[in-house]
Amino acid sequence: MQRFVVGVLYLTAAVILAAGPAQAASRALTPPLYRDDNGWFQENPNARVSPRADPDYRLPNTTIPTHYDIDLTTMVHEGDRKFTGIVKIHVTFEEATTSIVLHARQLIITEASIQLDTTDTPEDLEQSYEDEREFLTLARTTNTPFAKGSQGVLTVHYNGELRLDNGGFYLSTYNDTNGNVRHLATTQFESTDARHAFPCFDEPAMRATFTITMRHSPSYKAISNMPVNTMESSPGVTVFQTTPNMPTYLVAFIVSDFEYTEGVLNSLPQRIYSRPGTEGDQEWALVSGMLILERLAEYYGVPFALPKIDQAAIPDFAAGAMENWGLATYREEYMLYNKDHSTITTQTNIANIIAHEYAHQWFGNYVAIQWWTYLWLKEGFATLFSYKATDAAYPEWGIWQQFHTDDYQGALNNDAGVSPRPMTHYVQKPQEISRLYDTVSYAKAGSVLNMWNHALTDTVFQRGLHNYLTANNFSAAVEDKLFTAIQIASKEENYEIPAKIEDMMGSWTHQGGYPLLTVKRNYDDGSFSVTQQAFHNNETINSDKSWYIPFNYATQSNADFRDTEATNYLLNVKSVSVGAKLGKEEWLILNKQSTGYYRINYDEQNWKLIINGLIHHPFKIHPRNRAQLMHDAYRFSASNRLNHAILLEMLTYLPSEVEYAPWSTANGIINIYNRYLGGDNDYKVFQEFVAEIVTPIYEKLGINDVPGEHHYQKFTRNVAINMACLAGINSCLKETNDKLKDLVERDVAIEPNVQSQIYCNGLKQSSNDVFDFVYNKLMDSDDQALRRILINSLGCSQNKQQLDKFVSSSIDHDNELRVQERSTLLSPAYSRGLTGWMACMDFLDKHWDAYGNLNGGFGGTNPLDDAIRGMSSYANNEEQENRLLALVAKVKNSVHASANLEEVVEANFKTNRDWLKSNRDPLMSWLISYRSNGGATLAISTLSMVSVILLVVSHLF
Repeated sequence: MQRFVVGVLYLTAAVILAAGPAQAASRALTPPLYRDDNGWFQENPNARVSPRADPDYRLPNTTIPTHYDIDLTTMVHEGDRKFTGIVKIHVTFEEATTSIVLHARQLIITEASIQLDTTDTPEDLEQSYEDEREFLTLARTTNTPFAKGSQGVLTVHYNGELRLDNGGFYLSTYNDTNGNVRHLATTQFESTDARHAFPCFDEPAMRATFTITMRHSPSYKAISNMPVNTMESSPGVTVFQTTPNMPTYLVAFIVSDFEYTEGVLNSLPQRIYSRPGTEGDQEWALVSGMLILERLAEYYGVPFALPKIDQAAIPDFAAGAMENWGLATYREEYMLYNKDHSTITTQTNIANIIAHEYAHQWFGNYVAIQWWTYLWLKEGFATLFSYKATDAAYPEWGIWQQFHTDDYQGALNNDAGVSPRPMTHYVQKPQEISRLYDTVSYAKAGSVLNMWNHALTDTVFQRGLHNYLTANNFSAAVEDKLFTAIQIASKEENYEIPAKIEDMMGSWTHQGGYPLLTVKRNYDDGSFSVTQQAFHNNETINSDKSWYIPFNYATQSNADFRDTEATNYLLNVKSVSVGAKLGKEEWLILNKQSTGYYRINYDEQNWKLIINGLIHHPFKIHPRNRAQLMHDAYRFSASNRLNHAILLEMLTYLPSEVEYAPWSTANGIINIYNRYLGGDNDYKVFQEFVAEIVTPIYEKLGINDVPGEHHYQKFTRNVAINMACLAGINSCLKETNDKLKDLVERDVAIEPNVQSQIYCNGLKQSSNDVFDFVYNKLMDSDDQALRRILINSLGCSQNKQQLDKFVSSSIDHDNELRVQERSTLLSPAYSRGLTGWMACMDFLDKHWDAYGNLNGGFGGTNPLDDAIRGMSSYANNEEQENRLLALVAKVKNSVHASANLEEVVEANFKTNRDWLKSNRDPLMSWLISYRSNGGATLAISTLSMVSVILLVVSHLF
């Protein structure tokens, strides 16, 4: 499941990096990506996790299901939330028992009975229910146990109500072209919500087959995992073909008046469903779906297992998307694409998220996970293949740059806290399970799998995945099954590996965090040593962790970054020497294309050689390495591991940079500095430096979209606009404001691909009339991707009155904000500066309870709790700290606050104070010295000319 569309793919490293020093916890866009290490996860470094007890939330497993007949009736076309159901479950008794224990939630059970295979009449059962574990116990009225090995059909009659929180079997609405409210019923069952739609054995390993019947208005249609059984169906009664055996959380059904577009590739039909009037926006998802599914089946060597696959765009949807087998569901903004109005970001997101959900059709569906402990075993693969499959379908894009800035760097930032949890982590309670949907299960797992994909070669990795899928098909697996499959593949491909796969990969799955590699060169004999230790953002934390680490390297004289296979290993040892013959004046760079999941610190002389190489021949170094060098240097300088001058001197190469990943990374660093230095007396010096490094790329790309240019150049333009306006470059401020005025006053459309930048930077200096125009545009739009842009942009305002109106609208239930949008308004405001922060503070002071009562969807967190955590990450002065602590004192004993809220807030305050204490003076000293030495005195025209020359010359060498 693309639970929160980890990364929200179009975000730049600005926010990702900003999460680092202050451990931001913003829920506004992608909660898991920016969630801090707040004590939810306690590391268990023991290799093989053992279940906890007392109480045990696991079903007793005395009874197992083999087949479900589900019969549901809904009149959702009338807006009626009530539904009724009958479920018949074919069960086998694994042990002698007098009762059957299964799950149910918010259901009224009216009748329960069992028909044993050995009897002719059904037997009524007594029911009891435990709220805490959501256990429905159906017991015999006698003390005679069901015999071990016996079988029967359990029948339960029940009724319930469609939920309003976008979970379980729930109600969604939209306005049709005439402004009338239309209703639909849809599902979101992962991870423990199938039990809301029907009593079931709601655990991922409890696979069974399902035959589903939906009774509904003949004016509506029903769709589910399988094709319709036309022989059994009639108007208002839709019966579906029986599924293969599958987990309950992958069951899905939708009753709606949706329209669809259909395509067929290699005899497999695919459909895109969405509300009427959006059929013209379905084509991109349909084409991408057909291409991506084909590429995945080819890579795995395993055909898609079902006779069809549908995708549906849901108006109200808390997750980003969900991989229901044969019926994937999405937020509208991640499914609908209009070639005239949508952005390149939306186009990229749709392909990437489809690839994520389609990868799940194999990893998670075809082969399930034994328990949520191994969530990474499906989400990590889905994350990795969201890029591998998209790259296979659209190789001209170069999407791996985005993997690097979004998932890889995001994982490194979030996996370096005080006590990071391991990938394999035992949980039981639904709330605990929900909290596993974080960067560890998604971005880190995807990055670790990507590392081994490259280290062992794609040939071995691909063969290993084929082995894993075919050996465990239609069953549930644990990580050892994967390790064994790759081990076998290495033998089949006659590929020598230096240790057992279970030891090498297990060292990454059973302990949290990741290593720091420290490289020291011997400039006399050309050799170098590599030493590992656990990396933490706090450099004072010591650990004895050790990993099996694959690595490789490139040199100035052999700058070939193409082959990413591991040439060397640290095999669970602290240090290794490499007998290279490096020249004294050539740079050394480890980790080609930054595929290894670790950071690398060099001796100062090598850093200087790298900087010299970047300034004079930047394109000899791979763009992802250029990005990561800055990313690592920032983290090292911020944690007292590296002189700030190294990073700042490195940034001076940027006037000759053209690629997205390096610019996105630089933008992230600049945004962190801006966040802390915004109120500094010498802030102008910082702005002048930013202006110097960004002016060439800003002047080169401008603020106007260019049809036909390279895919990620459009992303780079957006970074350049934001940095140029942040630097106070007059042309940027004027041109963005003029574009917004032209839209308001003369209805001159803003090109979709620069909308976000124009709206945000234009609103920083807008009149109330302009602000109200954008605000009303948000309320009137039914384009969810545009709505996200507008929400993020409205928070850019620096006018207190405007921001008061904006944040207050989150609790105004008479406006047109959707359920999942209401808790996303505060973060764009408080993260954009002191004015927005204070507006949010004033709002929460008065309305904290109403905000806490907002429906945050599923995920285990409360909107108020998330907002306070996030705001604490942006509090840089005593007044902010005092006000926020006063709010925490008000709310900490309420149902909205987590137990450790005050502790996290205090920790974030300390982090911010420590950052300023450690970083402000060396940063400003270097910047002032740089300016006084003429670094920032070049005329802009001269700088631009030099930049163009550098770009040309660099490409020649």
